[in-house]
Amino acid sequence: MAQLSLRMYILTSLLLVFVKVLPTHATNVSSSDLRSPLGPVVDLGYAAFAGNSTSPTGQVDSPVTFFGGIPYAQPPLGDLRFRAPRELDERVLDKGNIKVTDARNFGPACIQQPAVVGVGSEDCLNLNVWKPTNATEGDSLPVIIYVYGGGFYAGTTQGFPLYDWVVQHPTGVVAVSVSYRLNVLGFLTGSAVRANGDENAGLLDQRAGFEWVQRHISKFGGNPSEVTIVGESAGGASMVMQVVAYGGTQTPPFKRAVAQSIGFGPTANASQIEVLFENVTAAAGCPGDGEVALACLRGASLGAIVSAVNHVPTGQVSPVIDGKFLPDYPSRLIAAGNFSTVDFIGGHCANDGRTFVGGSPSQFTTDEDVATIPFMRWPSVTNSTIQQALKLYPSPDAPGSPFTSQYDRAAIMAGDIIFTCMDWFLANQMSKKGVSNVYNYKWNAPDPVLLAAAPYEGVMHTSDLYFLFEGTNSAINAGFTFTPFNSTEASLSAEAIAYWTSFVESANPSTGRLSYSPEWMPFATPGQSSQMSIVLTESSTPGTSNSTMEALTPEHIERCEFWMQANVTAETTI
Repeated sequence: MAQLSLRMYILTSLLLVFVKVLPTHATNVSSSDLRSPLGPVVDLGYAAFAGNSTSPTGQVDSPVTFFGGIPYAQPPLGDLRFRAPRELDERVLDKGNIKVTDARNFGPACIQQPAVVGVGSEDCLNLNVWKPTNATEGDSLPVIIYVYGGGFYAGTTQGFPLYDWVVQHPTGVVAVSVSYRLNVLGFLTGSAVRANGDENAGLLDQRAGFEWVQRHISKFGGNPSEVTIVGESAGGASMVMQVVAYGGTQTPPFKRAVAQSIGFGPTANASQIEVLFENVTAAAGCPGDGEVALACLRGASLGAIVSAVNHVPTGQVSPVIDGKFLPDYPSRLIAAGNFSTVDFIGGHCANDGRTFVGGSPSQFTTDEDVATIPFMRWPSVTNSTIQQALKLYPSPDAPGSPFTSQYDRAAIMAGDIIFTCMDWFLANQMSKKGVSNVYNYKWNAPDPVLLAAAPYEGVMHTSDLYFLFEGTNSAINAGFTFTPFNSTEASLSAEAIAYWTSFVESANPSTGRLSYSPEWMPFATPGQSSQMSIVLTESSTPGTSNSTMEALTPEHIERCEFWMQANVTAETTI
C-alpha cells in the first residue's frame, strides 16, 4: 500500500471535517432499492449511510469500505450540555422514504484544548466504521472499537486510521473509532452538575458509542458479541475505567480490552472540583450560585465556552469519582475485585515516563531532584512515601542499581506511577479472578519523528501509535501528519497489527501472528513461576522480528505493588 497516498487521503478529508460539520447530501430512496451514486449503502432501518470504497491509494473497488461521521447520540447542545448522551430516535418511521446520508468522510472533531472558534464542533458525537467491502450482515466478524487519547482535553479519530487493521486481517474484522467530548464539555463536574447534569459525560459518550455498536454493527458484517475495545494513554485509562465501570455490576458492551500506556493523572478532590467549576463559569461570564451559573453556562455562546476551556489549566478537567459510573478510584475497585472480567492486553512504552518526568536529563543530578521534580504533579504524596520510593529506586551510584543516571531513575519512577504499574496491576488481578486470556507487553521501538526531536526520550510515550496507525503524529488543532515507514518499520507495524487483530478475533494474540513473529505467551499460566511480557522490538532486517518474551523482574513487581498500595490509600489517587 502506498502510505504517502493514504496520508494525502486523510489530510484532504480533514480540510472538510476539522473545521465544519459533515455535509449530509441526503437523498431519499426506497428501502427496497437502497443505492446511491455516492458509494455502497448500509441500511440501519432508521437511517442509511453511503460509504467510500475507493482505497487511500486511489484504487477503485477497495477491499475496505469506510463510513464516517455517523451520529451515535443526539447532539449534546443547549440543555443537553453537561448531560449524559441521549440516544437517537431510532424508530423506523417511513420504510418507503429513507434518507441516504453521505458518510464518505470523517465527522467533525470535538472541541479541543486549546480551543479555537471554528475548529471542531460541539456536535461531535459521531463514529467511523471500516469494514471489508464484501462483508454483509450475517458474516459475524469480530469488531474493534478504538478510543483516542489526549489527556481528556484533546484528541480526534482522524489521526488513527484503521484501514490497515481491516485490510491486513486474513479472515476479516470490522473496525470502529468513537469521538467523545473533551475538557470542559466532556468532564465539567461539581455539586451543580451532580444535581442537574451528569459527571464524566465523556466516558458516558464512549459507552454510548459502544452501545450503538451493539445495536447496529451487524449491518456492517460485525458480531456484537465479539467486541474488543482499544485505547492508548487517556484512551488506555478509559479502557480501565470502562472495565471497572459500575464496580463490575453491569455486563459490559464488550468482550475484550486492550489498554496501551494507561495514562492516569491525579484525580481532583471535592474542594478542587468546586474551584474548577467556579473558574469555568466565571471565565464564561456565568458567575454566581452553582445552579444559576450552570443554567447560564448551558445557554452560553460557543465563544464563551471556548474562553472557559482556554482558561482552565491544561488537563485539570478530567474524569472524577462520581459514585455511579465510577463508584471509586479504579485502583481501589481493581484491588477489591470490583471490575468486569474480560480478556485483557495491557502494556506500555519502554520510556513512557520520560515524557512526563517533569524535566530534561540535565535537571536531574541529585537525589533531591528525583525526590521533588517528578512529584510536582502528585502533591498529596507524603515525604515518607517519597523516601521509601527512593530506596526502591536506588541511586545509580549504589552497587547493583539498574539505573544509568538520576534522569533514568526519575523517569522509570514517573513511568511506573503514571503508566507501567497499572497495566501490571490489572493483569495480575484479572489473572487472580480466573481470566486466562491475559497478556502483557512492553513497546521497545521509538517513534523516529519524536526521537529526532528529543533523542534523550528514547522509546517515548505514543511510540506504539506511530507503528499501529500509519506513522501518525498528532498535532492539536492542526490536523495530523503521517510519515511513510521504511522497510523495517513496516515489518514491525505488520507484526503488531497481526498480534492486536489476532487477539480481537480469538482472545489469543498468537493465533494469527505473522510467520516471523514469536509466540506471545500469556501473562500467567498454571504452574508458571514468572509473570511474562513480550518486548516488541524493531528488527534490522525487513521481514523478520526482534521481539522476545521476558519474565517480569521481582524488583519491578515490588515497585508496582508499592505504588498500587499508595493508590489504594489515596496518596496518588488513580
